[in-house]
Amino acid sequence: MKKLFTLVALLACFMGAKAAVEKVYSIDYSTKNSFPFYVMGYVPEWIDGVMTDFGANYRYETQANLDGDGDGKWKDGETPAGTAMAGSTEYVKVTGAGPYWHQYFIGDNIPTELDGAYTVKALVKASEACSINVNMGWGWGGGQQVGASVAIPQSDDFVEVEWEYTGIGGTSCNLVAQPGTFAGTIEWKSLEVYTDKGDAVPQVWLQMITDNGNPAAPEGDGKYVGDAEFGQWPAWALEKTDGVNTNWRTDKAASICAWALTYGDNKDEGFTEFHGEKGDRSRPYPATIAADPANASNHVFMADVHDISCIDDCDGEGSSIAWSNQFWIMSPQTWKAGTKVHIKFKYKAEHACSVGTQFHTRWPSKYLFWNAVGDISFTEEWQEFDKTIELSADQAGSGEEACASLAFNLCSDATNGRTPNKFYFDDLSWEVLKLEEGLFVAGKGKDFNYDYAQATQFEYSKDDEAWVATIGTQGKKETWVEEVQISTVRGDKSAFLGATLKPTGNVKIVDGFSEWLDFTESSQAKIKVPSGVYKIYVALEDKQMQFEQLEGEAAKEPVAIALNETECVVHGAERDWKPAKDDGTPQDGEEGIGTGQPWDNQFWIAANRDLETGEVTVLKFKYKATTAARTSTQAHKVGDDGKPCTYLNWQAIGDVNFTEEWQEFEKEFTVPEGDNGMRSIVFNMAEVKYADDYYLKDFQWYVKDAELEAEGKTMENLINATGAENFWIKENKGNPTGISTVVTDKKGSAVIYNLAGQRVSKDFKGIAIKNGKKVVMK
Repeated sequence: MKKLFTLVALLACFMGAKAAVEKVYSIDYSTKNSFPFYVMGYVPEWIDGVMTDFGANYRYETQANLDGDGDGKWKDGETPAGTAMAGSTEYVKVTGAGPYWHQYFIGDNIPTELDGAYTVKALVKASEACSINVNMGWGWGGGQQVGASVAIPQSDDFVEVEWEYTGIGGTSCNLVAQPGTFAGTIEWKSLEVYTDKGDAVPQVWLQMITDNGNPAAPEGDGKYVGDAEFGQWPAWALEKTDGVNTNWRTDKAASICAWALTYGDNKDEGFTEFHGEKGDRSRPYPATIAADPANASNHVFMADVHDISCIDDCDGEGSSIAWSNQFWIMSPQTWKAGTKVHIKFKYKAEHACSVGTQFHTRWPSKYLFWNAVGDISFTEEWQEFDKTIELSADQAGSGEEACASLAFNLCSDATNGRTPNKFYFDDLSWEVLKLEEGLFVAGKGKDFNYDYAQATQFEYSKDDEAWVATIGTQGKKETWVEEVQISTVRGDKSAFLGATLKPTGNVKIVDGFSEWLDFTESSQAKIKVPSGVYKIYVALEDKQMQFEQLEGEAAKEPVAIALNETECVVHGAERDWKPAKDDGTPQDGEEGIGTGQPWDNQFWIAANRDLETGEVTVLKFKYKATTAARTSTQAHKVGDDGKPCTYLNWQAIGDVNFTEEWQEFEKEFTVPEGDNGMRSIVFNMAEVKYADDYYLKDFQWYVKDAELEAEGKTMENLINATGAENFWIKENKGNPTGISTVVTDKKGSAVIYNLAGQRVSKDFKGIAIKNGKKVVMK
């Protein structure tokens, strides 16, 4: 029996906003005088205010690394060719052993929304026409970036180049250009990022801090800033146990809006239970309320960095000096992924320095995420910080480990921040976007997209003992949905997407009803249904949902799992190679590695349609090679011409190890968030140095359904049963730009190669390779 589960709708949501294309990020490189981003082995140079990539004939390394024993040290034939700056760090420009594969940031900290679509416009020019990959990423793991192939024409003047991204899975992104081994010059003048905000809901914010430093009431009133004019903290906040203020590790911590940690003060010698920290350490205490040195009538929060002995002994970790002295702005409640948070405060210091920020949990000093609002430059004059951020899953955390505080690492500046200093904060403001809580469903049809602002709210039905909502209107086919999303919040697109419910199986309609499906909490979960009008039932306590089709198309009938017997052969050319590292040790566990790339020889399996995040598929095939070899795999998109084109993810189905004997590959593959829209899986067949012949056959790729699979059936085959339309091959050495469609089909004519791996005509005489086998041509 489904049990009653009470939901409380906390706040009403305002509707009726207008759609608009909005610029969310811009950078004019002429406002910088050196590379302003994190260095990934290459440093574009600043020439007359233009960020200039001088190409793959150069690499950049610090002098210390060049003189050291690591991978960055001088290589045979290399000479210096100048210098370049990245912030305050000088890099030596090196040439002589290229081409060097290179990449670099062209944008960072770009505010994005979950499942967002973005257009990038850049003013750029190149010495030669080129096509480079540019990733928009929200992390560094598999599936945490989407790629775009960007064509830059040869031009003597700057031209506007435009490209797009969809399926973004994070709330703060970077842009990384990957010219690879392109040896020409690329010059970047400016860059802008746009998005279509659609029908947005007017933003209404709730303040979490009042003017007395205490948490605000849910609706809030009065002056919504922690301005320290209340004079002192409540008595309980200053109480000590055995000489130590222990309030920081209790549930009372959220009642104090400003905390501080000064190395050497409030030492807690016996406490060892808090997330593994050892005892005899300084602990947080309510920040000092003091008069502003420049205006005695104004009271402020102060963190006094007077003891920095941690520089000499800080657990043996130099980096931990950064957080030996800290300051926190606290929130009285924790936040879910996708929550929009508006943070404002005033700040200054006794002397200028840069301060890093982190997110912590509801206990100050309990670390959660390494980067919160970026580095902040303190000066001796008051400045105002004002930024709205959208919490990613990593930033928000969950449960007891959920985000509730913004931490400042006061000693993170190694040059200017490790001397005695006083930091001042005032007018602390931590706001959250007001949302409705409950259950809501939004739908997508053939001719309309999701309207999150108008998502339908579920109502509880005593008769059904479940929460119930109807989406679509009977008698109006134009309202039929073919995909829905169910969320626990409404009032903001990203928040909606960050709190969706995901069923554990596919929706199959039999006699008008689906079975009850278990569900879990998930981000961006999309539920496909046969096109129609649906009554949806959600039993929260049992974590189950069911779909009743009131009107619509009949469900697809299962089909037999297709077996494509096409045999594909990739004649991999020998890869450009070096015997070993400069110190004589092998590279990558092999004999060595050279300027050639693993993707110099490739093979693609392309699905018949784009795949969406969360879809579960099964891939099977047989495979072998002339000589044992490892291949890596990537996920790609497919262009309008049907050819695999844009890189999405460096790891699709993991590595595949070929041997000289036939093996059977089988993998259940779930499309990750960052690979939304993928259609092909590519095998990089130049992971090894030597030329090798790779054979693949007997392919199956279909949508997973455990019950149907046991009967040899599926709801959808992703590749055809016959023909070679789903397979692509690239056979070349170096960095080819074209994709060949040379495929050996067992049912058709075969491509013929001589023993050197060269393609020959059918009139060739002698020993040749045909269908992967040696034959004598007469």
